Amino acid sequence: MPVVVTNPPRAGRETVDALAAYGVATVHEAQNRIGLLGSHLTPIQHGVRIAGNAVTVTVAPGDNTTIGVAVEQCAEGDVLVVAPTAPCDMGYFGDLLATSLKARGVRGLVIEAGVRDVADLNEMDFPVWSKAVSAEGTGKGTVGDVNVPISIAGRIVNPGDVIVADDDGVVAVPRLRAAAVLAASTAREEKEATARARYQAGEIALDVNNMRPMVEKAGTRYIDYEDWVKEQQA
Repeated sequence: MPVVVTNPPRAGRETVDALAAYGVATVHEAQNRIGLLGSHLTPIQHGVRIAGNAVTVTVAPGDNTTIGVAVEQCAEGDVLVVAPTAPCDMGYFGDLLATSLKARGVRGLVIEAGVRDVADLNEMDFPVWSKAVSAEGTGKGTVGDVNVPISIAGRIVNPGDVIVADDDGVVAVPRLRAAAVLAASTAREEKEATARARYQAGEIALDVNNMRPMVEKAGTRYIDYEDWVKEQQA
């Protein structure tokens, strides 16, 4: 029997917005390289970076009924996260649903299926990360679940988790770890700022990242080109 869970807890807005500022790569690294959704989820536009609390949805193959059900559960600052119960690339989502979500302050859509009306979605500035683009429409009649844990693109996403998405992909941050991941992201950004200054001053990764002992331990041998050629000809 389908279930719609109402009013799940969400991460604090300040934490969510701060994670958006750092982006997917930094957040992924900051939480020990976990939480990254599969690379087949790609943005339909570029130069967009969002974060929001997940409203999770399961949909039947070729049926977008539950997306319509989920709209009612969306609040300002959310991201709709949709997974079909079996693989399907059909166009589950277009400009009309986007208009409804945007009116509620939803920040974007992540869907492991297809979307359509891409030009319209871009014109209305509604961000989408999807598995496919397909004009093939879906039917209605089968209801799935809303705001329950879902499996999407190789990860489990819970309602209220923080979704961060940009040109690099999509990463999920568990709601209860969001503050800690934010602190780790801040520390990583500060470390990278120091490294960036060293690179700008002309240093290279071997020294900035203290890689020379690693290279030496591997037994790496430096040899002049002419000597190397003589060795190859011997």
